[in-house]
Amino acid sequence: MSGSAAITGKAIEIGRERIMQMIPHRDPFLMIDKVVDVVTNERATGIKNVSPDEYYFKGHFPTRPVMPGVLIIEAMAQTAAVLVVHTLGPEWEDKLVYFTNIYSAKFKHTVVPGDVLSVHVAKDGKNRGRFWRFVGEAKVGDQVCAEAEFAAMIMDK
Repeated sequence: MSGSAAITGKAIEIGRERIMQMIPHRDPFLMIDKVVDVVTNERATGIKNVSPDEYYFKGHFPTRPVMPGVLIIEAMAQTAAVLVVHTLGPEWEDKLVYFTNIYSAKFKHTVVPGDVLSVHVAKDGKNRGRFWRFVGEAKVGDQVCAEAEFAAMIMDK
């Protein structure tokens, strides 16, 4: 964790290689390419370049490919997990961040091949020990595609 980012609240960017050090997800289930606008203990934005070659487009739906809504929510969870590990520091990289609740989710517009999905998550209130709560919004450009409120818990591997 960047000490200056933690102290100043300055936003930073985390690349794919660093994401894979922070969370255990790998292809084909790593749903974010980078995380930008990371502000310690506050917020982060995951970026997913939605390629026409994504494995799920072969079956969802072959004649009109659409990114599954549950994978958009998963991108929110992965972005939140990066925020948690970034906030807590490198000693938390050997932990797992699991969904505990999805309080609400709304899907408003489709995400299709060629889109750049920006996944905005923010901590919702104070975390309690290993339990964290978030609000998330996924957008393509200015168009909101999905919204969710969810919680996660940090666990040992």
